[in-house]
Amino acid sequence: MATESNKTTTDAAAGKGGEERSPEQIQAEIEATREEMGDTVAEVADKADVKKQAKRKASETKAKAAAKKDEVKQKATAQKDAVTGKVKEASPDSAQQAAAVGQQAAAQATQTARQNPVPTAAIGAFVGGLVIGWTLGRR
Repeated sequence: MATESNKTTTDAAAGKGGEERSPEQIQAEIEATREEMGDTVAEVADKADVKKQAKRKASETKAKAAAKKDEVKQKATAQKDAVTGKVKEASPDSAQQAAAVGQQAAAQATQTARQNPVPTAAIGAFVGGLVIGWTLGRR
């Protein structure tokens, strides 16, 4: 029976290309297959690493949130500048007073945030948690 098994293996190897392969060719094929399997196993392990996936998703979400924040800030600044320009055209004195009140309100908000960093950080963390939870919940 061992002879039949060897013959079947030789026939299968020879049947692949219709010609017999050398041991070096077989060894090269084995090495190529091992390399492919190693890559496949690494990809599967990467996909199965939940902690790594969560960190990657959190990082992506942070980057998206930061980009969105910058975008909103730019739009708000542009709108503020447009409105300020229109108000100045309508009534220069009123515009200057409104600008002064706006600057004072912004300075007061900044001062309040600096005086109370813990609540400000807590609100930021809460909003960040909501964004991450919402993003992960959409999966």
